Parts: sequence; C-alpha cells; structure tokens
Amino acid sequence: MRESNKGLFTIITSALLALIGLFLFLGGAELLFLGGSWFYILAGAVLLAIAISGFKNPKLAARLYAALLLVATVWSLFEVGFNIWGLEVRLMTLIGLGVWLLLPWVWRTGQNWLTDKREVLGSVVVSCLVVLASCFSSYSINGTVPADRMSAQGQKDDAAEGVADSDWAAYGRTVGGDRYSPVGQITPANISHLKRAWMTRTGDVQQDGEGTVAGPDQGHEFNLELTPIKVGDTLYMCTPHSWVMAVDATTGKVKWKFDPKPDTADLAKNVYLACRGVSYYHIPDEIQTSCRNRIYSPVADVRMVAVNAETGKPCDDFGDHGFISLRQYLGHVPHGFHFVTSPPMVAKNRVITGGWVFDNQANFEPSGAIRAFNATTGEIEWAWDAGHTPETWKPGTDDVLTRDTPNAWGVYTADLNLGLVYIPTGNSPPDNWGGTRRPFDDATSSATIALDIETGERRWTYQTVHHDLWDMDIPSGPSMVDLPGPNGESVPALVQSTKRGEFFVLDRRTGQPVPGYPVEEKPVPTAGIAPDDRVSPTQPYPVGMPSLTPPDLKETDMWGATLLDQMICRIQYRQSAYEGQFTPPHVGQTTIVYPAFYGVVDWQGITIDPQRKLLLANASYLPFRIRLEKRETLEGPGTLPKWDGKGEEPAAKGDALSVSPDYGTPYIAYTNPWLNPLQIPCKGPVWGTLTAIDLVTKKIVWQHPVGTTRDTGPFRTHNNLPLPTGMYNIGGNIVTKGGVVFMGATADDYLRAFDLSSGKVIWSDRLPAGGQATPMSYEAGGKQYVVIAAGGHGGLGTRSGDYIIAYTLDGAQGAGAQATGAQGDAAH
Repeated sequence: MRESNKGLFTIITSALLALIGLFLFLGGAELLFLGGSWFYILAGAVLLAIAISGFKNPKLAARLYAALLLVATVWSLFEVGFNIWGLEVRLMTLIGLGVWLLLPWVWRTGQNWLTDKREVLGSVVVSCLVVLASCFSSYSINGTVPADRMSAQGQKDDAAEGVADSDWAAYGRTVGGDRYSPVGQITPANISHLKRAWMTRTGDVQQDGEGTVAGPDQGHEFNLELTPIKVGDTLYMCTPHSWVMAVDATTGKVKWKFDPKPDTADLAKNVYLACRGVSYYHIPDEIQTSCRNRIYSPVADVRMVAVNAETGKPCDDFGDHGFISLRQYLGHVPHGFHFVTSPPMVAKNRVITGGWVFDNQANFEPSGAIRAFNATTGEIEWAWDAGHTPETWKPGTDDVLTRDTPNAWGVYTADLNLGLVYIPTGNSPPDNWGGTRRPFDDATSSATIALDIETGERRWTYQTVHHDLWDMDIPSGPSMVDLPGPNGESVPALVQSTKRGEFFVLDRRTGQPVPGYPVEEKPVPTAGIAPDDRVSPTQPYPVGMPSLTPPDLKETDMWGATLLDQMICRIQYRQSAYEGQFTPPHVGQTTIVYPAFYGVVDWQGITIDPQRKLLLANASYLPFRIRLEKRETLEGPGTLPKWDGKGEEPAAKGDALSVSPDYGTPYIAYTNPWLNPLQIPCKGPVWGTLTAIDLVTKKIVWQHPVGTTRDTGPFRTHNNLPLPTGMYNIGGNIVTKGGVVFMGATADDYLRAFDLSSGKVIWSDRLPAGGQATPMSYEAGGKQYVVIAAGGHGGLGTRSGDYIIAYTLDGAQGAGAQATGAQGDAAH
C-alpha cells in the first residue's frame, strides 16, 4: 500500500512539474525570441528534466529543483532587489512547489526525511528568508510637515469669502475647489473617539442590468460618486437615478425627496448612472422670484432641474416649470450620447454647464460647447463654442452649436473676484485618432480655459496635452490657492491636476505659469502614428513641481499571481508598441498606454490646504492597451453595423466595452485595461498612493501606499488577503483645520483618516459599500461632522449600496443610529 501511494505521488509530482515546465519552456522560448528574459525557458527546461528524473532518480530530481530555486532567488534579486511584490511573483510559485516536494510521501528513497529533503529544504528556507527580508522594505516617502506650517492660520483665502466656516456650500466646499474645512474639532489627538453619528439610506439602489462594467451590451455602471453640500442646517444631494434630496445635517432624517423621472429611453442608453453633486444658489434679493434659495441638479435625460431648497418643489419660474432641456442647441442627440454627471457652476446669476459626450463612438457627436443659463429664468445667456465665429454667442431657438468640439464633463471651479470660471476640457471625439480634428479642436482640447462668468468671453487658455491621442482630458477643474511670489507678494494661483499625474501651477489671472513653477516642452515618441494622423513632437511638463507620473514600464515590472501568468504579461509587453509615455496608438499592433485615461489623478481632482500651503492628491496606477484596426475588419463581415449619425446608433455587437466603433473615421479601436488571463494587472504594486506636496518648497513631504487587496481578488472576486499593495481609488480626499485628512475612494471599502503632518493612518471604518466618493465636513449643533457616500462603483467593482454615513466624536446618536430614506418624502 505504501509503495502504491509512493508511486501515485511520484506520478502526480512529475505530471505537475512537467505541465508547468512545458508551459514555461514554450512561453519562455517565445519571450526569448522577442528579446526578453532567458530565465523562463531555462526554468521550463529544468522542470521538464526534473519531472523525468523524478521517476528513476528522485535524489537527483530534488537536487536539481533545489538548484533551480536558488538560481531563481539570485535572478529575482538581480531583477527587482528587495521588492516584496517583485519577489513574491517570481518566487512564491517555486517555493510552493518546493513545499510540496517536502511532503514525506514525495520522492522518498528510503532514507530518513531530513536526508532525503535537505537540499530542497535548504533552498526553500533561503528563498523564504529573502522574501521575508523584503517585507521590511518601504514603499513610502517618509517626512513631516514642520510645526510652524502645521499651526499656520490666517492666510488669505479669497475662495472662502461669503462661505460660513460651518458650511460646505459647493462640491469642493467653495467654488475655488480647495476641499479644505476650517472646522477643527476633530484632531489626531482625539480621532480615536470618532464614531458613526447617523446613517441614511437614500432608497435609490441599482436595478437589474446596472452596476456592471459599462457598455451598451453589458449594462450600466451604477456609481454613487456623490459629495453632498451643506448650507445652514441641511445637506443636499443627488443619486445615480437623478433623485434630489435634502436631509437634516444633525440627524440624517430626510426632509424632502424629489424624483424628476428621467426618460427611460435615455437611462437605457446611458453607460454611466452617476451624479457627483448638486449646486446651491441664493437668487439676488433685487430679482423678483418666489423661489429664492435653489438647488440645481443634473438629470440623466439631458435636463437640468432647479428646486426650492426649503420644499424640494421645482422652481416654477425656471425654464419649463423648473426644468431646462440641455438637448436644445445640440441638434441631433442620440439617446445616451450626452448627459451631465457633475454639479453645474452657479455664480453671478449664471448656471454654467457642459457635459459628458459618449467617447469613441463617432467624429460627428454632439457639441462640447459650454453654456450659461440665467439662474433665475433658465434662459440661455451665452454659449462658448470653439467652432463658431464669434466663439462666444447667444444661439437662437433653431441654432445648432458646432458638433464634435472638445467637451468639459468634470466639476468647474471659479474665482468670483476675478469673475472667471475655469473649464477643464477633453478632446474632440474620438479619443485615439485625430485625423479629422480641426484647428479649433486642437487649440482648445485637454486644456484649462478661463471664461468670463457673466459674458462667456474667453480670457485665456492653457493646454496640458497637444493633439491628445490618449484620452488625457482634464477631468476636474483646478483648485485655487494664493502663493508667495518671488518678491514677497501674494500671487493668485491655481493648480491644475491631470490624468498624467502632473500639476500645473498657473497665475489664475493670466493663465501663465507662476514664476518659480516653470513648464518645459519635452520630446515624446512619434514613431508608429497612423498614416492619416499626426502627433505632436513635444508635450508640456511642469518641471517646477513634483510629479506623480509613474516611471516608464520595463519588462521587469510585469506582474501576476504566479510565475506563469507573469510570463504571459512579459510576452505581451514585448509584443506591444511601447516607447514610454505618449507612445502613439498604432494600427494593427497593440500599444501600451501608461499612465492611462483612468488617470493617475482622475475626476476627484486635488485638495489644497490654503493655510498650510499643502497639496494632497491620491493617485492610481493601471496601464491600458489600445489597438487601432481598419474599420472594414468589423464592418466588412457585418459584425459592426454601419452608421452615418442619423437616428439612433445601431446596437453594438461583440464586446461593447473594448470595441470603440469610431464611426466616420477609417478605424475602430480596441481598448482594455491591461490584465492577464487571471484578471490580475500586468503592472505590479504599488497601485494607489496618497501624497502631500509642499507648494512653497515644491517638494514631496510624504507619500504612502493607500488601500489593501481585501476586496479585490482574481476574476473580480471580493475575497482576498488584505495585502498592503496600495489600491486603485476613485474619489477624492479632504483636509481639515484640525490637521486630519479623510479619504474613502479605495477598492477595499474603507473610510480612512490620516495625520496631515506625517500621512500615517490614524483611524479607519469599514464601509457597508464602496466609498468611491469625496467626503465632506461641516459643523452643526456644536459638533464637527464628516460625511461620505458609500454606494459603490460599477467600474471598480466595489459593493453597491445607497448609504450616506456621518461621523462625529463619540457619535451624536450612537454608532447604530440610522435614518431611513422613507421619511419626509412628500415631494417625491
């Protein structure tokens, strides 16, 4: 019986090693042919030899395996040093096989266990010690904000004029977008007492077919990306299905709820169901109206609604009984081709908005023009239309704004003293081919544009990417800050974050780089561009500021769960077109795009502490891959229907997420996040960081990985070890006078608090759903509250929900307090 078991384990062991060896040998041969590492073909050949020798000479097989493991350890150290994530993917597969070989039933020669196993045991111990030693390596930049800067107060903050310290009156607390709360009750010294005060459920939950990866054939992303605002004693908010709500700031009880009942045809076509926030405005006292205090909120069917802030009833004198259509002046708008996810900018009796345009569908999509409506009546006041002469005009009833111009879908910011609104633009669709872009498209895309709030006149433009072929649109408006000038004067500045992870510091009056914060044009790759397109030979780099842009990828950066899927990533790397950032999309060959269009810093933007002159940014790192193909490859066999822009877009066929039809152009585009067959990123950790930058010294003060793998496993599962890899994050951070930074955002469903002075995590709470939103903070009834929306994100794959959660020191009503969304909904 013992001999039969011995034979069975020998067969199992040899078969396992032979399969792994054959896979590594064949893949390693391809990798070596492509100019990659020699190790995989060697490891495969040795494993095949071990599998064969295990039948007749198990002692030799064990020694060969021990030698292979030692060689692998030396090779791993040579490639990545004491990088725990690099060593883990290279060694843990072989260590695991070594542990199997240590079992007393495997490859016994009749001697005692230690004599049989000592070579394998020794090599396993050595490799494990190397991996354990790497656990002490740090992925942080450790530093401390000086005490005098931490205590700084009384600095100029023009954006906060007229905003009560206790309020959070706009998406970024002020229209300047700094996300700084001047309430300081919560501090690092007492934050251990922070508990849930109340939890309200909005009642708006994802429906069948929602919450999945975006795409017409794959459902709709259901994303609670909301940051509520607080004015007086009330919080105001919106939900993914466009409900507008008001809740009591101290109890969370619903005061009113309004459902604008968006057109189901649009909802059926919208690939994103999200609303990031609403806007509050007090109509000037000299204007006659019965609806003085208003909440403006976007509606998913391309409308805007104004409701009475006290009652939740539509303001009858705004547009058509409270609504204006944003389809007007856009000509033909197929369902799902235009909607608004961000709160409008409301100032100086203007409601200013642009919107989301369906990326990569055609080069004849609706206009990306910016429009301003009278905040009282809803009548259009001006449109900024880059393709029209003059570019700022007031369209008539039957006029149509220029199609396919760059749009601006993120949150806008403003300087009310200068009378300027700052518009973050994208590019003219489609994203990855620009052969039909017009001069005014190229001049105004991927730029910060300053417009006069009242007249719409363009004051200045600053472009962050030239002839953008990578979807590097600016997803969030800049944040205002006053900085010390070279001669001791105060310079009214703004900081524009980008998906690239760069920070442009501009004079917000002129749009020119602030002295001491220079920008340089640097050469970028130009080879491989589509023959009927062009590429800019240089791109702007703000060299005066630290950058969160990742280093260019190398083959040794490739990652996976095992040595096997990591090899696949290395092969894909070698097969792809890649010369670093800004490698142009190739026709017929996959191109790696890194940093990619999910951003290093995405729609959450940045936080600025105006008192301590610190910038805070959370970043994500995930490469994508793009391949252009001639459109007849899909249109010829009828896989992709033809379309000329008339009527509704035909139903997409095949993989709707990764195939961009790009109607009207010579190409289609295949686009995907770069994941291996196990759905694990081909680029290893760190995947998410939180960074503090000193705006005066222009240096990184501290930087730490943020988030764990707890809720992100292979094949998009939600169970994993909580490895401190840093995690992808969607949603921003905020900072308070008390010296605490709050951030949800990460894919592991936590709200965390960080000590501003060091960046260390000092508190956390496990959320009932993904917290892919920017939190906010305010004071009510003598208590400081911190609030976050926890509803998950379909694209990130976090748990879905409808929770609004508030925290105070020791909890206002106890940790279990909950106010349901069913109360006070007479206006529903």
